[in-house]
Amino acid sequence: MASYIKRHAESTVLQLAKMFGAVLVAGPRQVGKTTMLQKLTEGMNYVTLDDMVVRAAAQEESVTFFKDNPPPVFVDEIQKAPNLFEQIKLLLDRSHKKGQFFLCGSQQFQMMKGVSESLSGRIGLITLLGFSLREKYGVSDNTPFLPTEEYFTERRKQLADISYDTVWAAIHRGCMPELCENPDFDWQLFYSAYVRTYIERDVRDLSEVGDILKFTRFMTAAAASTGQLVNLASLARDVRISQPTAERWLSILVASNIVYLLKPYSNNITKRAVKTPKLYFLDTGLAAYLTKWNTADVLKNGAMAGAFFESFVISEIIKSYSNKGIIDPPLYFYRDKEMNEIDLLIEDGGTLYPLEIKKHADPQKKDMAAFDLLDKIPGIRRGPGGVICLYDRLITLRGSDKVIPVCYL
Repeated sequence: MASYIKRHAESTVLQLAKMFGAVLVAGPRQVGKTTMLQKLTEGMNYVTLDDMVVRAAAQEESVTFFKDNPPPVFVDEIQKAPNLFEQIKLLLDRSHKKGQFFLCGSQQFQMMKGVSESLSGRIGLITLLGFSLREKYGVSDNTPFLPTEEYFTERRKQLADISYDTVWAAIHRGCMPELCENPDFDWQLFYSAYVRTYIERDVRDLSEVGDILKFTRFMTAAAASTGQLVNLASLARDVRISQPTAERWLSILVASNIVYLLKPYSNNITKRAVKTPKLYFLDTGLAAYLTKWNTADVLKNGAMAGAFFESFVISEIIKSYSNKGIIDPPLYFYRDKEMNEIDLLIEDGGTLYPLEIKKHADPQKKDMAAFDLLDKIPGIRRGPGGVICLYDRLITLRGSDKVIPVCYL
């Protein structure tokens, strides 16, 4: 059996358990939520609502459910019995104890509804995504990515040796724990089963999606536009559905953490900025499977190589924030009506840190030309930035802006 790979979110879960009566770990299917929580709650009661008998008891006898399964308890697939949230609230209001309920599930819609109605202020939330590069390479530093001197000084202490080909192999294979831990698992068979299970179990429960084939085509069309501005009209046209349906289906992909929408940066002064978000698949392996890039070699030399590299980098940065319990990371992109663009802006303490993402290994000063636009916007403080790329050393390119290798993510 593959050995357990320590997750960066573990310390955040333990911290939340000291602050709240309940902790909920959300996230897409098969990213290791159950495995991580079983590790952290060893010796506690464990119940899974995948078990039909247990689920029936939870749904029909919710008042006595926690008498049979007393806290501290780990309840898996909590979204299958949302009526338990009310019982958890009553028990927490009575006991005022911390760390009594550990919950997880893969359907954000039902869970978040139950949480906001019953457990607001009583529950700590964290989203777990697939393995990050740091987790795969055993790097213990779990600081959210920020292109500052302090961050780089710390990260330099634990750098993984990641070659050009290894990066593309990681982009192609994706970040699902089972695929990462079992190199002999067939990539195609895994994602084929993943898509089918996701649609049959999660999507059908979330929405009246009658046509599974059309939804699969919609996922494929979304994967083909990873790294681009959301274009609902085009997605709807490709799949032959109405635009409101495309909007609803996209919101399902976002709610199940398959897709991330990166917001455009705007303040009162940046009137010329675009208002449409950019779409990114959080697991590049799933996107590669859907768009039929069947090997890492074909992908890295293909027309979508840049979009996939960008999606991979954005996803790694998002993981560094979500693992620390930051549900809505302060990430944006900049694009104005003149088509000037900055791939990523990270906002921290009122300062904007600009980043370009390039798949090449020979970054140049012109890659950072758009950063100067931020200096012209009144009231904006600009911090150091850089080009995240496949060059192998961290070096200063101009001023405080650097060339940032992937191994520093």
